[in-house]
Amino acid sequence: MNKNYLAIVLAIILLGLSLLLNTRKEEPDRTMTYKNISPIELNSQLKTKDFLFVNVHIPYEGEIENTDLFIPYDEIEKNLDKLPKNKKIVLYCRSGRMSQEVADKLVKLGFTKVYNLTGGMHNWQSIGLFIETKDGIKSK
Repeated sequence: MNKNYLAIVLAIILLGLSLLLNTRKEEPDRTMTYKNISPIELNSQLKTKDFLFVNVHIPYEGEIENTDLFIPYDEIEKNLDKLPKNKKIVLYCRSGRMSQEVADKLVKLGFTKVYNLTGGMHNWQSIGLFIETKDGIKSK
């Protein structure tokens, strides 16, 4: 009888542990990240623009039409007051590296709708779209 009693107690303990482990609430994934956007997607979205469009490339070499702000990528933290925390923000630079850094930083600071133009102005121009150079000339 002692063996049966021990087996029953062990079974109850195992059942209790199993229930406890299976009912434990999963922590929500707090790993947030920015989203990449292609030049084709961005070009389409610019037609019905509902976001803040920010050039972060230094030195300034020009911009894509409809850019709202130029904020040097290494001065983004000094300019957080210009950026809405819960509104869509699309970032770009010349090649994509600087805007990726800014996108990462903004997400870590709690910005929730951050987008990065993949490949930056180089990629934008590679599909035949124009940028306005620092001299005011449209260039492919």
